[in-house]
Amino acid sequence: MGPHERWTALLDILGRDGRLDVGSAATELHVSAATIRRDLDHLSEQQLLTRTRGGAAPASVAYDLPLRHKSSRFAEQKSRIGAAAAALIPAGSVVGINGGTTTSQVARALVTQPVLAPAPGSGGGAEAVMDEGIVYTIVTNALNIANDMAVRRTVKLVVTGGVARPSSYELVGPLAEPTLVRVHLDYAVLGVDGFDMKVGATADHEGEAAVTAQMVARAARVILVADSSKLGRASFARVCTADAVAVLVTDTDADDAFLAEARAAGIEVVVA
Repeated sequence: MGPHERWTALLDILGRDGRLDVGSAATELHVSAATIRRDLDHLSEQQLLTRTRGGAAPASVAYDLPLRHKSSRFAEQKSRIGAAAAALIPAGSVVGINGGTTTSQVARALVTQPVLAPAPGSGGGAEAVMDEGIVYTIVTNALNIANDMAVRRTVKLVVTGGVARPSSYELVGPLAEPTLVRVHLDYAVLGVDGFDMKVGATADHEGEAAVTAQMVARAARVILVADSSKLGRASFARVCTADAVAVLVTDTDADDAFLAEARAAGIEVVVA
């Protein structure tokens, strides 16, 4: 288990139990207590938790929103997918992220991973942002992701308007559009309810699909993150066609035939 996977696992333990003990965490993750202490120090520096004697407690900002955001299946796969997707995004990028359990993992991975160099050709704008201490600009319609990112000193956070959906914490409706039509995104990271090569990327709720479609329209590159259960199925509302997706990040249980079809269509496939 690498450092990023441990950090995510420690945050999951903290969210599950409400507190974290160094010894118990070391046993659960099969690493030394010294490693856990170093990891907790790192996460504390990132303001993701508060160090206590012998362990850690939740930070003063609440991290229960992402943990309550739908009862997450495939948690381990989504953690790996999040880390793999974040690794594709260089420093200085403007990143649109919609709501979802997998995209929440991407956002968390972005602020805990080692900083990647600005992309070649990104220009002086990215360098200027880096000089100001901002590593990423994140544009989101997800309240849970915004809650996590708001305290990040290395993140410039832009939140759309809209009406909140209690089941997903996403802001939807016409009030979200004025923000999105005024921005350019280097990357749009999409969580979806279904991805089919013929139908495209889809969502269960038409309002969420409409906002995500706006992100796609504003993005230079679209990264779709989906665990294997979402592949080969279509939901009610279409977000975009398959040819709008540049990269698909999924897990090792994904159907080989589906992945071959995606690659044949020109989609870069990353299996985490």
